[in-house]
This record gives sequence, structure tokens and C-alpha cells, in this order.
Amino acid sequence: MLKATMTGRLGTLEIDVDLEASATPLVLVGPNGAGKTSVLLMILGALRPDTGRVVLDGGVLFDAEARVTEPVEGRGLGYVPQNYALFPHLTVLGNVEFAVQSRAKETSRRASRERAHALLEELGVADFADRRVAELSGGEKQRVALARALAAEPRALLLDEPLAALDVGARREVRAFLGAYLSKLGLPTIIVTHDAADAAVLGRRTAVLEAGRIVQTGDWAEILANPASAFVAEFTRAEAFARGEPRV
Repeated sequence: MLKATMTGRLGTLEIDVDLEASATPLVLVGPNGAGKTSVLLMILGALRPDTGRVVLDGGVLFDAEARVTEPVEGRGLGYVPQNYALFPHLTVLGNVEFAVQSRAKETSRRASRERAHALLEELGVADFADRRVAELSGGEKQRVALARALAAEPRALLLDEPLAALDVGARREVRAFLGAYLSKLGLPTIIVTHDAADAAVLGRRTAVLEAGRIVQTGDWAEILANPASAFVAEFTRAEAFARGEPRV
């Protein structure tokens, strides 16, 4: 279980959140500028909260009062940024193999390659192993980025707008795949999105973020049916139908 209770200020935006992710993915949804990416970066350790704690499976990653701060590389978190951050000079296989070797430097080249191939096969992109990143579609890049994150054997996943770069058709396809895959994976996962249709498919639990604060948490269908505020009602309805998605 991944639990984060944090406050922090980024410019004029004040972050104040209490989040918990288990084997069931948690979707953090809200409009642009609400602070969603900043929350992920605080959990990751790339940004430092002012107060609070981040705990993963009972181990403390951050505790402001106790002055405990694990470095990013020591937190055991897999992170997929919005732009995927794949290495353009490496092949698909090379990107994933790099992550395997970073996790366990003593791993042989053969073992690293086998592990990388297995992940690409699992995510349905093994046929592209020898291609450069620039040759891939958005959906293929997303799967490769996820394979690279998993190659480090993380204890939890943080996905920042994993579908934002995709066109409508690819988004529906990859959304369905990702929802099924993450449910089967069973890792504590937090998924950031500004799209209500993503929230409906990717997580049974959703937290709505407004101006740095969680204003409602629950099942997406329940949030649609019983919004806790005028903001939640307006946001969820507008986003749910902006792409012509059916009512959930």
C-alpha cells in the first residue's frame, strides 16, 4: 500500500492531499493546473513537501517531522512521465534493458536482454524490439515506457497523463488495455489524468483534485451520480462528454 499525506507550496499553488493506493489503481483527476503532476513528483521525491509523510508497504519514504527523505532512486517507485522520456538514441529493447541493468548492475547482458524481451512480450510490443523510439506510434511508446518502468521491479507505479498524447482512437484502445493490465498487475498505482473517461476505465477509486486539494474521493460512477460540490459536478460532466464518451 502507498499512502501519502502531504502539504507544500509551489508558487501560488498550495498542495494539501491525503491519498492511498492499494492493488486497486487510484486515479487522480482534475483540470490542468490543479497540481496533479506536482503531487506525483512529491511522492516520487523529485519535489519536497513542506510537511507530511509518504509510506510504502510500511516503509517510510518521506517524513518531514522525523527528517527522513529517501532519494528518488531508493524509493522503489516506477514513474512514467507524460512525454514518456524514452531514450531516442536506443532501440525499444535498449530502453527496457537499460532499466533492468540500472536495477541490478550485476545482472548479465543475456539475463537483462531476456528480462527486457519478456516485458515487451507481456505488453504486446516485442515485435518492435529493434526499432528506434521515433518509429513508434503514441500507443506503442506508452507501452514501452510502462515496460521500462516495470523493468526496475518497482513496488508501486506513478503514471502521469499516460494517454494524453494519443489521438481519440488510440486512446480508447490503449485505455482499455491499460485498465485490464493494471488490474491484473496488482501493484499500488496512482494515475494522473484530466479526462473523465480515463478515470471511469482505469481505476475503481478516483480522487478529484481542485486547486491542490482533494475535494471528493470514491467510485467514479458514484462521483458522477453524487458530486460533492458544484465544481465536481461541472468538471465531471464536462469532461465525461467532451470526447463523446457514453455515460458511466
